Amino acid sequence: MASFEGIVEGPGNARLDVYVSETLRLLSRSQLKARLRSAAVNGRPAKPSRVLREGDRLSLTWEEEIPAGLEPEDIPLSVLYEDERVIVVDKAQGMVTHPAHGNWSGTLANALAGRRPGGGAEAGDRGSAPGAAPDRAGIVHRLDKDTSGLLIAAKDAEAQEFLSAQFRDRRVLKEYLALCSRPLPAPSGRVEGRMGRDPRDRKRFAPVETGGKLAVTDWKVLESLGPYSLVALRPRTGRTHQLRVHMKALGCPILGDPLYGRRDLRFPEATLMLHARRLRILLPGRSEPSTFTAEVPERFRRVLAALRAEFGESNTVSG
Repeated sequence: MASFEGIVEGPGNARLDVYVSETLRLLSRSQLKARLRSAAVNGRPAKPSRVLREGDRLSLTWEEEIPAGLEPEDIPLSVLYEDERVIVVDKAQGMVTHPAHGNWSGTLANALAGRRPGGGAEAGDRGSAPGAAPDRAGIVHRLDKDTSGLLIAAKDAEAQEFLSAQFRDRRVLKEYLALCSRPLPAPSGRVEGRMGRDPRDRKRFAPVETGGKLAVTDWKVLESLGPYSLVALRPRTGRTHQLRVHMKALGCPILGDPLYGRRDLRFPEATLMLHARRLRILLPGRSEPSTFTAEVPERFRRVLAALRAEFGESNTVSG
């Protein structure tokens, strides 16, 4: 989804669709007709034929054009496990999981597509078996762009459904590390409630009284370091931004969170300190679940070293 908001400038008495195509040059009139989701002038819904006046406030949202197919790309990945059915990677912070507006290339899905036979992978790499969903490269769950850590993908349609069913039925154990910028209210606990879009900012999510979807997170303090807390988070549901919203709701936003936190004075350059470090899931053909662990990222180690030097090491609880 793409959007535009601004004040109409220049000569008045121009149709909205003409102004968008000829003055703003955002979309042609035919593209606007096909992809327009909403249009408003001065806060009120408007049709493409609406005549605009200078000084009007124009707001638009439209669907971005989606490239056909998934472009394979030769992008290095940190592969922790791979067999003929699945692949487990340690996703780098900053890598988008799936192609979407503003990120049609350079994603994890593009990288996985590039590992298929003939898809640009290095000689000797195992590729995808036929049948995996081409637009998702077998990915069955996601991580936010700024979240690093474990992610599993399937190489064929049967394996993809086998893994997806476990996520749907909440039979997968996922554990994250988070460094929060304030102390937690207790050694451990649970956050449970409904989550939905924040009515004040559609890019964010927030706890809601009605509507939305149930979101549940268990948390445990691993280490207290002055005003900071290293926390293990186990989401029991998989809502967008769930862990970030729940930590903010506890009054302990995750350090470096650009959406739900504030710029930290001690670590002003910190990026989101959230890492998917453990994943337990049953692999196709196995009788017992497998557990995968991703190392603590360097960005965590640097901040933790600085905090331990300043505040001393507290009792650390092993994961």
